[in-house]
Amino acid sequence: MPALYVRRNRNLKNWHMECRMKRQNTLIFPFAALMISMALFPVAASAQRKCEDLAALTLTNAKIISAAPVVPGVFNPPPQPFQPPPRVDLQPFCRVVGIATPTSDSEIKFEIWLPATGWNGKFEQVGNGGFAGSIPQNSMAVPLMRGFATAGTDDGHAQYTDVSWAIGHPEKVIDFGYRAVHETLVQAKEIIHEFYGKDPTQSYFVGCSDGGREALMEAQRFPADFQGIVAGAPANDWTHLMFKGVWDERALLDDPASFIPPEKLPVLQFATINACDTLDGVRDGLIQNPRLCHFDPAVIQCKVADGPGCLTAAQVEAARKIYGPVKNSETGDQISPGFAPGTEAVPENWELWITGVNPAQPTIGELFANSFFSDMVFENPAWDFHSLNFDSDVKLTDRKLAADLNSVDANLSAFQARGGKLIQYHGWGDAAISPEISINYFERVQSAMGNTKDFYRLFMVPGMSHCEGGIGPNVFGNGLAVQPADPAHDVVMALDRWVVRNIAPNRIIATSFFEGGPFRGVRMTRPLCPYPEEARYKGVGDTNIASNFVCKAPARKPRK
Repeated sequence: MPALYVRRNRNLKNWHMECRMKRQNTLIFPFAALMISMALFPVAASAQRKCEDLAALTLTNAKIISAAPVVPGVFNPPPQPFQPPPRVDLQPFCRVVGIATPTSDSEIKFEIWLPATGWNGKFEQVGNGGFAGSIPQNSMAVPLMRGFATAGTDDGHAQYTDVSWAIGHPEKVIDFGYRAVHETLVQAKEIIHEFYGKDPTQSYFVGCSDGGREALMEAQRFPADFQGIVAGAPANDWTHLMFKGVWDERALLDDPASFIPPEKLPVLQFATINACDTLDGVRDGLIQNPRLCHFDPAVIQCKVADGPGCLTAAQVEAARKIYGPVKNSETGDQISPGFAPGTEAVPENWELWITGVNPAQPTIGELFANSFFSDMVFENPAWDFHSLNFDSDVKLTDRKLAADLNSVDANLSAFQARGGKLIQYHGWGDAAISPEISINYFERVQSAMGNTKDFYRLFMVPGMSHCEGGIGPNVFGNGLAVQPADPAHDVVMALDRWVVRNIAPNRIIATSFFEGGPFRGVRMTRPLCPYPEEARYKGVGDTNIASNFVCKAPARKPRK
């Protein structure tokens, strides 16, 4: 069967549209292909009520705005800022639109999509990206086509890039931090029961980026909400991550000579790959485990004058700061980790998130951080990033916002006790959220709880950018729904099998396609291994085929 797919929505890409004034290509999933996909999950479920009847349903702290059936064909949702409407042929479903108001200052919009036929008996709620601000409808298309009832929320506000909604509205900040996702779950389960006459047999949450932060928040704060959770590239140490954004911004802009132009990023990437590519025994253009890579950008410092093939002394220092962590200047304590080497010149990576096209055009990382500090922390639109204090302002920020925004609690015992299963993944080439953030959290949980392999596993993805994309094996049910969707190749299906049959994922096969997508053919498959294991070449066979690799613990100690 050819690889068929639709793209999950990622609001961070919409932020890119505003910054670059580009539009993403929208993929069309043929209706016939959807029916084939639905046949893979043939659990019949007849609606007990008409879809329109749900409009009269009385909810606690919420109301239904509309409930209407959607006929087969192209679904065109309402226009959203900077977001092209998804064009995805879906099966018939009942679309429920509502607003939750748990406080007088809350206005949490949500949608519940209910398969009219072929419901698999399960529920999947999807997460947001960035500062949210819209219902992630593209993401909802994927679980719907697989037979799940599904839901999403705007996290309580309707602005993508403008965070001024937070000024003077602490309840809206809490809605964004954790309450909107939980309230949506509460309303979704009530609506599902009313529509089908029974509760879902399993409930899952799947999110990446801010959605990954939301995912871990659910496991920590509301352990009874979901039986299974997928947390991709989580921005769970949210407040400290924003300090890294300003740290890199100042490293590049405080001194005009420090700015690293786009044309010099290939110089950095070539040097890092040349230094560390073969540490895993395979020359494939990927650094399997960047923690083993001891790279100093000084090796490409210009010997005499500036030139296209080298970095000046100021640029070398800026690169060191990007690779390195943010630390408290007085105590030496780490505030936020640095970024990994090996994917500096990959499209929509460092240039998009960290370094930028030119000093006058802000990167996404800068926009995030500046909006966060000006509107959420200091509540002062005139705040200037040059004034941030990396010592005292950390305490101020954490005291005000960490409890509501950060999902860093290492105690997952309540989630574990209820039989919950958690799969976390992170791309080593992520230039938005340092992959070390995932490792740090995972290791803290191990330290607090012991070996968690029975309910919590982390998978690191070589060469993958933020949530998806990049130069490595980057398709495994994370950003694209690939057919056949089975537990060996799809992280959500692996989670489902773990929850239902208690078969833990010992590896997940990730795929890399030639430029142009699945219809152009498979470039590489590679196993993703549960951390700290990594894929090691057996020494025989094609290095582009996953079966020629095994999962083993790293042979070297990571860099400090």
